[in-house]
Amino acid sequence: MTSAPPRRPSPIALVALALWVGLLVLISLWVAGQSLRWLPVQASNAAPLVDGLFSFETGVGTFVFLGVISVMAWVMLVHRAEKYDESDAEPIEGNTRLEVIWTAIPLVLVMAIAWYAIQVNTQLGVLGPMEHIHLSDPQPMTMGSAKGPGPAEDIEVIARQWSWEFRYPAEHVSSTELHLELDRPVTFRLVSEDVLHGFFIPAFRLKQDVIPGRAIDFSLTPTRLGRYRLRDSQFSGTWFAANQADVVVETAADHAAWLKQAAAAPLQPGLSVAADEYADRQTNPRGGWPTVVPAPPPQVNAPGSSSLPHDA
Repeated sequence: MTSAPPRRPSPIALVALALWVGLLVLISLWVAGQSLRWLPVQASNAAPLVDGLFSFETGVGTFVFLGVISVMAWVMLVHRAEKYDESDAEPIEGNTRLEVIWTAIPLVLVMAIAWYAIQVNTQLGVLGPMEHIHLSDPQPMTMGSAKGPGPAEDIEVIARQWSWEFRYPAEHVSSTELHLELDRPVTFRLVSEDVLHGFFIPAFRLKQDVIPGRAIDFSLTPTRLGRYRLRDSQFSGTWFAANQADVVVETAADHAAWLKQAAAAPLQPGLSVAADEYADRQTNPRGGWPTVVPAPPPQVNAPGSSSLPHDA
């Protein structure tokens, strides 16, 4: 078998190729910019970092997709066989230049994504440190330190099947609605009383597993006023999809007023969709599958509301 010598492309073909690649780059940059509109609003200092990485990967993916589709279309339109031609194609092999190109381009793209992802994860590691406290270890092991203007607010987050409870130790306040102060760093102490849960606020772009038998510290800074949604990102049983809570980011004055009002309120049952639906199911049995009995609604000062509209 003999190898056919590679034909040199004409200058016109090279110019056309360069123009087409430039067009693909422009389209990819446009799609990368549009991809930011697909995501929820940015409400924390981590959101721009995560969105930037997502936009970059979207642009790279668009360029690769359009490049592959372009080659496929070129081959089918220009190099297709004549009608009724059932002969084999020419046994062309040994195009070293082409092999180097299609090896180098994916290598460069993958390394660029890896480098960008490492930079983002390094910064997120500073923004969101964690402490792992094993039941047998009296001292936590700190990983990183929180950064931001002023002292951080400490909030204990308790996850259960299927409700969230938020405790503000400094003010002796508990709630089933999470209230945060705008532009003030906050450190969550995440605890699970039963199974694995996931602390995930889409507008904040950060997620942390809540592991039974551990207390995990997790820090961030809210940067946008509004009402958002906290969701359980891990399957934790029958009503895990209903294991949600509102997250309210408010001004310093409004936050102080809410804490003062909550501290003066008596304890009362908090929000728990799972407990309400389970009680209704016991009153009006409809069959179905067996389930774990939900934990009773936590006793809190401020139940909050799950019926108000929220962003993201």
